[in-house]
Amino acid sequence: MAIKDFQELRERLKSRQQGYVVAIAAAEDPEIIRLVRELREQKLAQAILVGDRTRLAALSAGAGLCPAPELVQAGEEAEAARIAVTLVKEGRADALMKGLVNSSVFLRAVLDPEQGIRSAPLLSHLAAFEIPGQNRLHFHTDGGLCLHPDLEQKRAIVENAVTALHRLGYACPKVAALAANERADPKMPATVDAAALQQLNEQGLLPGCILEGPIAMDVAWSREAAAHKGIASRISGSTDLFLAPDIEAGNLVGKTLLYAAQAKMAGIVLGAARPVVLVSRADNAEAKLNSLALACVCQ
Repeated sequence: MAIKDFQELRERLKSRQQGYVVAIAAAEDPEIIRLVRELREQKLAQAILVGDRTRLAALSAGAGLCPAPELVQAGEEAEAARIAVTLVKEGRADALMKGLVNSSVFLRAVLDPEQGIRSAPLLSHLAAFEIPGQNRLHFHTDGGLCLHPDLEQKRAIVENAVTALHRLGYACPKVAALAANERADPKMPATVDAAALQQLNEQGLLPGCILEGPIAMDVAWSREAAAHKGIASRISGSTDLFLAPDIEAGNLVGKTLLYAAQAKMAGIVLGAARPVVLVSRADNAEAKLNSLALACVCQ
């Protein structure tokens, strides 16, 4: 059965993982400490906190964490990221999470040719949204990593995301290759790429999903919009995965859902050898917990 909300996701993690450990880079953040407490209370995972040991010890004591989690000393954020990645690479931790470290610095450590943990040709970002009034999760890619992907990169992004959704119980996810128009137009490269992705899907070269494109957001979201436009679609109104044409579009849609629709979000990196949680430094403990659960269940 497909996972429908974040509570179910956390329950799946609890049932599957025993003694799970997450390494958190630059963890000197009160929301990270709250996350560690939640992980303990819900018996989901333990944490190794990488950063300034003095500050981490004070934050842990202030939050009533007794005994304190394992603390590993690191100076500046690049060192914290490198150490956290090494902990995962060496098997001391099962998952990796970004704390108060710049995303580019964090990802540089993940991608390091010798010490990193990349396993796929392309790393991509997957976001899951729990939207009020909806009885299922909606997934969006890639609003966090790939800036202006070409056709082959979009293909890899879809493959990464579809593999993750299979692990979440979606046997054949419905994918919308988004654009501003439903017709391929050379003046709008996103429509041309979307049409090419649909052709690959129809030819069996992009398997495991039903992909349509180009398709506008209103048609992907609403059967009524599709009917009004006279568009026959197999995914309209039931789209599982929304493929953004570039990072700007993906980021704008995601932020709109968060702040205008009061959605809850989880965000992860796909294409690494172990689960990687890429969250905003502004995210609260609940968002970080949901992201960790998503990463671990998708792995």
